[in-house]
Amino acid sequence: MGIDIKFPIGLMFTLLGALLTFYGLFTNADAALYSRSLGVNINLWSGLGMLLFGLIMLVFAFRTHQSKKR
Repeated sequence: MGIDIKFPIGLMFTLLGALLTFYGLFTNADAALYSRSLGVNINLWSGLGMLLFGLIMLVFAFRTHQSKKR
């Protein structure tokens, strides 16, 4: 079929993961912000997870696109 959902999902997770990762990096020194999460920079870790998932989805989307060209 012509519909492939991997590309838009990968793009969304990559962009949101990058934004959340940068926010986590820039607010890393604020201990009061992360006191509710027991001192864990949850923005950084969840952003990295989303970024990794988005990049994996984009790789799968491009691999599927390349195999359809052949």
